[in-house]
Amino acid sequence: MMQANDKSDIDTLVDEFFQLFDNRNGRTPELDQIYRLFIAQGMIAKCVGRLPEIYTLADFIAPRKILLSNGTLTEFSEQEISEDTQIFGHIAQRISHYRKSGLLNGVPFTATGTKSIQFIRMPNGWRMSSVIWDDVN
Repeated sequence: MMQANDKSDIDTLVDEFFQLFDNRNGRTPELDQIYRLFIAQGMIAKCVGRLPEIYTLADFIAPRKILLSNGTLTEFSEQEISEDTQIFGHIAQRISHYRKSGLLNGVPFTATGTKSIQFIRMPNGWRMSSVIWDDVN
């Protein structure tokens, strides 16, 4: 049964996920916080291009720690621009349209895309179980 704060709890979780990677104004991303947002067996898949790249949480954040801290990707941020969330008892799913921007090797870029996010209600609240995404441009 859906509870009154389910949608706002999921909104907060998604916002925290997008904020994990923000390194604008010299901010140091706290990527290890991803473990607080996901179930232990969480999965992330990048479906940009012909073959998907499927990651465990550890495999996903390891290269991003380097990329977001060594000057390769700076002033990076990602924002949700629209969403559709469906909650069914103890599970939920969200289609999230987003935009991202930053400087990649000093060159400005912007892109948009779609993430599909699945959630499970755990005893300690909602957690993500998987995120898959594809960039449009």
